[in-house]
Formats: sequence, structure tokens, C-alpha cells
Amino acid sequence: MSASQLLVDLAAGWWTVAVLALLAATVYHFCTSTFGYWRDRGVPYVRPTVPLFGNIGGLALGVEHQARMFGRIYDGFRGQRYGGFFQMRTPHLMVCDPALVNRVLIGDFAHFTDHGMYTAGPDENPLANGLFNMNGAQWKIMRQKLSPVFTAGKLRHMRGQVTECSEQLMRNVAADVPTGGGQMEIRDVLGKYSTDVIGTCAFGLHLNAINDERSSFRKHGKAVFAPSFRVLLKELAWMVTPALRRALRIGDMPPDAAQFFTAAFTDTMKYREEHGIVRDDFMQSLIQARTDLVVNKTEPSVEFLETDIVANAFILFAAGFETVSTAMSFCLYELALKKPIQDKVREEMNTTKKKHNAEIDNDFLKDLHYLEMVLAETLRKYPPLLTLFREATQDYQVPDDTFVIEKGTKVLIPAYAIHHDYRYYPDPETFDPERFSPEEKAKRPNGTYMPFGDGPRLCIGKRFAEMEMKLALTELLTTYEVEPCEKTDIPMRFSKRSLIITPENGIWLKFKPIHTSK
Repeated sequence: MSASQLLVDLAAGWWTVAVLALLAATVYHFCTSTFGYWRDRGVPYVRPTVPLFGNIGGLALGVEHQARMFGRIYDGFRGQRYGGFFQMRTPHLMVCDPALVNRVLIGDFAHFTDHGMYTAGPDENPLANGLFNMNGAQWKIMRQKLSPVFTAGKLRHMRGQVTECSEQLMRNVAADVPTGGGQMEIRDVLGKYSTDVIGTCAFGLHLNAINDERSSFRKHGKAVFAPSFRVLLKELAWMVTPALRRALRIGDMPPDAAQFFTAAFTDTMKYREEHGIVRDDFMQSLIQARTDLVVNKTEPSVEFLETDIVANAFILFAAGFETVSTAMSFCLYELALKKPIQDKVREEMNTTKKKHNAEIDNDFLKDLHYLEMVLAETLRKYPPLLTLFREATQDYQVPDDTFVIEKGTKVLIPAYAIHHDYRYYPDPETFDPERFSPEEKAKRPNGTYMPFGDGPRLCIGKRFAEMEMKLALTELLTTYEVEPCEKTDIPMRFSKRSLIITPENGIWLKFKPIHTSK
């Protein structure tokens, strides 16, 4: 090889090295360019541990559950009102002080009206823009249209329909439980029940999911919440940059599920309108909202699409079956492990039945005070929402502080971590309904209990969910004693692949008919 050729080869090699070095430096800069955000603002923060992943490497790799990760970060800010951390490249402000939590959610809500979540366009996911993801004036208008469905009067009208579903639930449980008792995976059983309840009460659809193992609503509903790599990847892509999420076109749910629910709810509205069917339910409110907002455009300053109406049908259905069935399952799990508490709540149910001549009406449900405490403790220990997200919609001066939360800042409230903070709930892993006696509740500051959120964006279906849970649990616990079995996970283990609290191996319990235990 000639000297000139050697020089050319060396130059080419150095050029390749230089290009690769420049490329590596560019990638590194992109991955870490936001990591000085909290330092520059004088905010205490957790130093990012891995380029690009920030402080959530364990979650991204599927080796650490979200509850544990946010709990660890929260513990690191003990004594601080707030602190900064990074979800991938995105700076987030964790609000830890209950008084400040209360201001963000309620007192100064006008500065934090939006959840600040990524919302896919209708071409990417026609079911994305439901009430949970709506922002600003669009959210406010839709909330006003749908809230009347959940007034006390409307709930009284729905109670009879819920009772019919709970009676069918009991017939099915009786068929599956032998005379001496038997075990079952209760989360699946209650998932079928809550699917029927929400289908009947909200949409006038008799889904029969309790009896039909092949129910399309049940099958696709389970698919939406099933832990998967796709769900984790879409969340991580959004936190890198929304542009990446759009480029990858990762859907919020399996495409066949999106297609099924879009068609099902669209066809239901169309059928009702064509046949002049009017019912006093959630679907009727959506049909009226469609007429007002999409057809007649009564709110010309805000655009509403057909897909927004269908998306709101889906979000109520999804939240109505998944969160309710999971909460009831965790409740039965804890009662199975705490026999004295189970006996006490059963005694209240039986006493209240006698008081109301066995008529399970609204007055009966209001008198189940200890059951309310049991449900509150269940939702403390296993909140449906591990974290609450907000986005600053305008600059916000933190009270009694020099720090200004800038417009556009992502704010995270660690509900699960606060619910498990020993300062507010001593011995937090112990299941103790007495925490929610009037006397104990009065001792705790506001901003320490938020299983359904709080303030104007409190879950719209909260009271409906509570009614549904009380009815089903009353039927189950006055008929059966609930015990752990050989398949019961003790302690409970959560799936690390799920972004919500999902039991890794289901919730297996043994049911013993009451009359056989005496």
C-alpha cells in the first residue's frame, strides 16, 4: 500500500470516527438536554440516573412497579413540599405537601384544569378524547352535559337495574360453589358483573356478560386493561417526546378493541335515534350532547367531533367495569384475611336488613356506615389511580414560596404514596377501616385521600360506583363467608407490566355458604 493510500484510509477512518462521535454526542445531548431543568430553578430534585430514561429506568425495563417507584421518589422528598424528577426526558414536579395538593386539586384549580396527558388524534385512536383526556373549555362543557346523569334522583332510578345484575351474579356464584364451599378467581367473576351493570344502567344494553363466557364486551374490555409491552412503550414514547409517539403510531388499545367499541356505541346511538327510543341514562345524555354540540353547534367557540361523543361512551364503560370490579375484589381479599372485620361488616348488613324489612333501597345503603369505612380503607390501600396528573395552564406562584410553577409544567400527585405515608396512616400496610371513622378522619389534613381524584375533576361516576359496590358486597357477604385458599397470594403481588394496580396472579378466594358454617 502506498503512503498516499495509507493517508487516505487513515483520513477516512478518522472521518468515520468523528461522524460517529458527533452522532453520539448529539444523541447524548438530546437524551440529557432537559436534565438541568430543576437545578436551574433551585428546586430539590432526584438526579437522573440513566440518559433518556431519567428516574424511571426500573419502570421502563419492567423490573419495578409504578407504585414502588413513585413511593421511593416520594420518600426521598420527605420534609419537602415538592420536588422535581424526570419521566424519561420530561421534567415532572411531584407535589408532596397535603396543603399544596389541596390547592392544586381544589383551591387553585383554575391554574391546573388539565390532566396534561397525551391525546391521540381521531385517526390514531377514535376513542382517545374522552372526558379524562379533554382539556379546557371542551372538558368543562362536556362535564356539564354529562354530570346530571349521576344526580341522586338518577341513581335511585338505576338502583333496581343494578339489583337485577347482582341477583344474577348470586345465581352464578351459587352454581359455581359446591354445597360445602369452593374457590374462584373473584376478579373475573366481578368483572362480568360490573360489565353487565355499566352496560345496563349507562347504555341500556343487556350484555349478559355474567352468563356468556364469549361476551365481546367482556373480551375486548379485558384486552384494553391487560398488561402489555405496547402499553408501556406508548407511555415511554410520549415522555421522550410526543412527536415520537405520533411517529410510532402506538395505539392506546388493541386495534380490534377500538374498532369493536367504536362500532358498538355508534350503532347503539344510531338505533335509538332511528327508532325514537328515549331512556333516562348516560347514553341518552350522550345523544343529546351530540345533537347540541356536533349537529347544532350550540358552543361555536369549541369544536366537538362525532368521535368525542363515542370516546365518552367508551371511557365511562371502561372505568365503570375495571375500577369497580378490581376495588370489590381487593375488598373481599382483605376481608378474607381479616375475619373479625368481615364478621363486623356482615353483622351491620344483617342488622340493617332487619331495620329496613329486608328491602335494599337507598335508605338501606345509606345506613351501611361500617361498609363505607371498609370500602374507604380498600381504596386507600389499593387506589384506582396511583398518581394524579395535572398540567399548569398558567404560571402559578406557590404560596409562601419564591418558586413559580411555569405554564406547561407537568405536575404529579403521588396518591398511592400519600395513602401509604405513616404520618397520615400509621402502620399503612395494615387493613384498618377504623381509620375512616368520623373521629379519625377529622384528625387528618385535606389532601391525603384521593382514590377518585378530588375537586372539579373528581371522577364523575364516583357515587354510582359506590352504590354498585355496596349492592354486590351486601349480597355476597350475607350469603357467603370468604376465606383465603391455596391459590391466594399472601402478600398480594402486583404485575410490574401494568400501569395500574393489577394482581399478578388474580385474586383467588374460597366461598362458604353461610348456612353450612353454623
